[in-house]
Amino acid sequence: MTKKRIAIIGAGASGLMCADYLSDFDCDICVYEQMPSAGRKLLWAGKTGLNLSHNEPIDKFIDRYDTKAFAHLIRQYDCHWIESFCHQLGVETYIGSTGRLFPVAMKGSQFLRAWLNKLRHKGVQFFYKHKCINVDNHTVYFDNDNHQFSQKFDAIILACGGLSYPKLGSTGEWVGWFGSNEINPMTASNIGICHNWSSYMVEYYGKPLKRVTSWVDNDKPKNNHKTSNKKENGDIIITHYGFESGLVYKLNRDLKEGFKHTGKLMLTLDLLPDVDFDKLLTKLKSIKKQSLNTLWQKAGLDKIKIALLRECVDKQYWHNGEKMAFFIKNLPISFEGFRPIDEAISTAGGVKFDGLSYFQLKSNPYVFVCGEMLDFDAPTGGYLLTACFATGRGCGQNVAEVLNLIKR
Repeated sequence: MTKKRIAIIGAGASGLMCADYLSDFDCDICVYEQMPSAGRKLLWAGKTGLNLSHNEPIDKFIDRYDTKAFAHLIRQYDCHWIESFCHQLGVETYIGSTGRLFPVAMKGSQFLRAWLNKLRHKGVQFFYKHKCINVDNHTVYFDNDNHQFSQKFDAIILACGGLSYPKLGSTGEWVGWFGSNEINPMTASNIGICHNWSSYMVEYYGKPLKRVTSWVDNDKPKNNHKTSNKKENGDIIITHYGFESGLVYKLNRDLKEGFKHTGKLMLTLDLLPDVDFDKLLTKLKSIKKQSLNTLWQKAGLDKIKIALLRECVDKQYWHNGEKMAFFIKNLPISFEGFRPIDEAISTAGGVKFDGLSYFQLKSNPYVFVCGEMLDFDAPTGGYLLTACFATGRGCGQNVAEVLNLIKR
C-alpha cells in the first residue's frame, strides 16, 4: 500500500512539533521552508534565553490566552510535558525564579539542533528555500529559486507563522490563500506603546521603572488605592517612543479592549505597590523642611519614578501630600497608539477557529492549520511557544486520525 504523503509548510515551532508527532506513524513527511534553514525565530528568541514555557497553575496559564479553543491541548502539553520533551532530546532545562522554563544552555541552538537531528533520524525530509505560493485542494504550488512547480499530497499542514519579524520568514503572505470570512485581520501584539514625552524625559530613555504594578483602567478608581481591574507586576522600560517591556505586553490585550470601548489608551501605574496608601500618606505629610525630591525619595521613590511623576502630574499638586499619595498609587498615563506591526514580537488575528474542525479547514479538508497562523493572542513568557507546540501536536493528532495512519 502506498504511504500517505504529508506536506508541512513552515519549519518553525508548530511545524516541527507536528512533524515530531507524525514521525511515529508510517507516512512520508516533507517539511518545506522558504528560508535557508529551520527554526529561525526559535534561534532569534533564544539569543537572550529561549523561554520555552511557564510553570504556573494551569488555569492561570490558560487565562493568558484570549481563546479557550485549544485549552485542552495546553493542559496536555504543559510546561512539565515540554520539560520532559527537552530531556528526551538530551537538552537539560531549568525553571527560573519567575517560573519561566529555559534550556540550561539558554540559547536555542542546542535545542533546535537536537530536535532536527531526531526528526531526520526518523525519516522526516526537509526542503529549504521552497516558498509556498498557493494551496489549491490537495496541491501545493512552490517557488524554489524562481523555479515554480506543484505537488500533490494527502494532507497539507500550514504552519507559516504570523506576521511578526518577516525577515525571519513570517511574512503573512498566506492570508491571500484564504477567504476573507476565514480570517480575522492581523494586528500587532506584544508591542510597545507610544507616548509623546517632553524633553525633560530624554535623559531617562532606556531606564527601567522597577517593581511597579500596572493595569488598564479607563474609568477613575473608586477610591484612593483600590481598583477591581486585573493587575500585573514587573518592570517597564521608558523609551524614546513610550513604554516597552514584558509587563506592557501582558496588558496589550486589555489596552486594545479599552480602546475599542472608550477610544482611549490608558495605563495606570502603582509606583510603590509594596507600600500601603495610609503609610505613604503619612510620609508625604512630613512637617520637616526638605526638598520635594528628598521627601519623595524617603517615601520610597527612586529618581526615575520621581521623573515620571514630575512629567505626568500637574505641578499644582506636587506639594499636596494626599494628591501625590493618590498619584503614586494610581498614576494614569495616556498613550497615542502601538508601535508598528513589523516591530511586534507576535501578532493577534489569523485563521478563525469557526472555519476549522479541529485544525482541519472546513473549506478544504486536505488543509490543516496550526501555530501562530491561528486566531489567538497571548503575552510573552513562554505562552506563545507553548501554544505553537500544543497546536502543532494537536494538528498532528487530527491528521493521523483523518488519514487513518498506522504507528510504525
